[in-house]
Amino acid sequence: MNVLETSLPGVLIVEPKVWGDARGYFYESFQAERYRSSGIKGDFVQDNISYSRRGILRGLHMQYPNPQGKLVQVLQGAVLDVAVDVRVGSPNFGRSVAVELSADNKRQLWVPPGFAHGFIVTSETAMFAYKCTDYYSPQNELSILWNDPDLGIPWPEGITPQLSAKDQVGRRLRDIAPTELCAYQST
Repeated sequence: MNVLETSLPGVLIVEPKVWGDARGYFYESFQAERYRSSGIKGDFVQDNISYSRRGILRGLHMQYPNPQGKLVQVLQGAVLDVAVDVRVGSPNFGRSVAVELSADNKRQLWVPPGFAHGFIVTSETAMFAYKCTDYYSPQNELSILWNDPDLGIPWPEGITPQLSAKDQVGRRLRDIAPTELCAYQST
């Protein structure tokens, strides 16, 4: 597999090695030791799958306490996937990275704990898979406004986002108290 660094330290793009022929293809979507040695640390405790139509925007989500690291990939279709550093004291606080993930490119994105995460479906439909390092805790979840002008996320043009009621009332990052966010810890 090939692991690429992004503009946000700790957020990684994983390109699995794919073996294909006329019958189809095969690749390892996760192998603990290989991923750990590539910088993706944490024990995964929960897997999630979501299925969405074009224009569905999920996010920006994070939870604290019990922040989740997420290894995400698209099994069918395509999305623009976004990670935002929301760790208090981070030199990259408020910065984001956006990556196209698709069934065709088979890329994965590692979103470490302390980062907000979201995506918008750019294909007709998409099946999205998450491996999480902590359990979902709805009472600790925060929804950050997807189009917070301070974040400047480059969402695709020409797609009208459709949001859940929870995401429609997301808060701007500047309005979230530092005690509701993870603290940055340099490594």
